[in-house]
This record gives sequence, structure tokens and C-alpha cells, in this order.
Amino acid sequence: MKRIALITSGGDAPGMNACVRSITKYCLNKGIVPVGYYDGYQGIMENRFIELGFRDVDNIVHYGGTILGTARSEEFRTNEGRLRAIENLKKNEIDALVCIGGDGTFTGANVLSSEMQIPVIGIPGTIDNDIFGTDHTIGYDTALNTVTDAVDKIRDTAGSHHRIFFVEVMGRNAGFIALNSAIASGAESVLIPEELTDIEAVARDLKEQSKGRRSSIVIVAEGDDGGGAREIMKKVTPLMQDYTLRYSILGHIQRGGSPSAFDRILATRMGAFAVEELLKGASNVMVGVRGNDLLTLPIDAAVKIEAVPDLTRLRMLHNLRTLG
Repeated sequence: MKRIALITSGGDAPGMNACVRSITKYCLNKGIVPVGYYDGYQGIMENRFIELGFRDVDNIVHYGGTILGTARSEEFRTNEGRLRAIENLKKNEIDALVCIGGDGTFTGANVLSSEMQIPVIGIPGTIDNDIFGTDHTIGYDTALNTVTDAVDKIRDTAGSHHRIFFVEVMGRNAGFIALNSAIASGAESVLIPEELTDIEAVARDLKEQSKGRRSSIVIVAEGDDGGGAREIMKKVTPLMQDYTLRYSILGHIQRGGSPSAFDRILATRMGAFAVEELLKGASNVMVGVRGNDLLTLPIDAAVKIEAVPDLTRLRMLHNLRTLG
């Protein structure tokens, strides 16, 4: 292998730069030219790339976002778009492709590999942690810490004004961020897509927990069936007219910021491991971590199988409620 391409695709996640750095340096030390395409699959179709050197990735391990940029490309979903991408990869003599991103990125990688017969390996980079086969995705730990810090601050003002706050967090249709930030922040309740939301039960529970308390926090996953924090607050309000309710949507603050030490280490390990696996002949696989061990699994499994948070933690949270 002489030239390995890499992209960051989909939503940005803290730690992507650490992964780009790891892949680049590992390739260079193996005598391989790392080729970084800008803005994911869109950059491949438009043939916008850089042959990365040591200086290009110096002092980026602590930066959030991605120096290569990222995009979601509708054009790549078409046969015409992929044919252009394949033509450019062949023209640039690319021997393998590393795709850092989420399930949409992996879907594209899976299709591209089958149509071009080029070795492809995926590295899970998404704050949502919704990729099957790995305990952690790059960026998830940082986002979780960002949410926990924000909720701590919201609780300060909630307690000062005797308010109940509904705090909406990211995660698309998965409740990993919501559930674990609720535990970390000591929230009184959490609403996640994996459990149906009963508005009347939410109101009853909050009334019970609010007796003698200065504040309550409800974490709401953006993909909850009851709606976001604003919608759920509106539905609960008629049932809690004697209480002061507020909502807060944390939004894209969860994606930004310097990656945590955990994410920097995970990204670095995954990047180096991906190159090692390609050199061993791996293709159409994703890098994952279970416990402290890195592993690979078929990339189509990561796309087809839904990742679900540990719901025993939800039951544990219920048993920590303040009653009476």
C-alpha cells in the first residue's frame, strides 16, 4: 500500500483531529502517503485533497471539529456522484480509504467499497454514540462532559428561582447522551427514545419529587417520542399550573470544544489500529472498542443493527428518585 486516503464525514465530533493526526503520522512512519480529502465524500467527488505531512497535523490533537472539514452529500447517494468519486480515487492511485464518521458515513463507505473493490475501513466518530459494536465513539465522552457541565449551571439558576427545567440534549434517535448525562448531573428524570413517554406520569413524578425541593431537572433526548424539551414542557404545563416550568435547548454547543483526554486517546488508538488492519488486508470493517480492547467487525453490521443504551441504568435512575 502506497497511498491511503482519509475523510471526516457527517456531524463533526471532538477528537476527529486527533484521529486524523494519528492516521497521518502512522502512515508516514510506514512509508505511506496519507491523502486527506476535504469535506467528506463531497471532496472526493470534487477531487479536493491534500497530501498530508507531519507539519499539517502538528498541534491539532487538542482542537475540536476537523481540519479536513465535513459535509453531508446528497449527490454522493446517486450513481453519477459515486462514479465521479471512484474515478478521482483511481486517478489519485488511492489504495485504501479510511472513513471517520457515523452510520451515514459507514453506509457510504460500504457502498463505495462494493462498487470500487477498494479496501475501506470505518472509524466511529459521532457524539451520539449510536454505532453498534463499540462501547464508545470518538466525541461522545467530550459531549457528555459538556452536557453535564451545562446542566450543573442550569441547576444553579433553577434552584435560585424554584423552577423545574426541561433540558434538551442531542443524540438523534438514541438516548446515550440523555441517559448518562442525567446520571452524571443528578437529574430527577430523563426522557429517551427507547422508552415511550407518558406525559401524565411525568407530571405526577415531578410533583412528587418537587415536594420540599428548590429545583428539578428533566433531561430530554431530542428524538424522544413526546417531542423536544419545549413541546414536552407545553404538554406538562396544564398538569402543573402551580409550578414554574422552563426549558433549555443546549444545541450545537455539545459538538464543539477541545476533546477530553479520553477522546484524544481513543481517537489516536483507533487511527493507528485502522492503518494496521488495512496493512493486514482488512476491508469493509469498522474499528470498535470493547472494554480496553480494539477490534473490528463488519461495517454493514454497524449500519444495520441498532445501538441501544444500557436500560438497566434507566431503572437505576428511577430508584434514585426523591419521593414523599
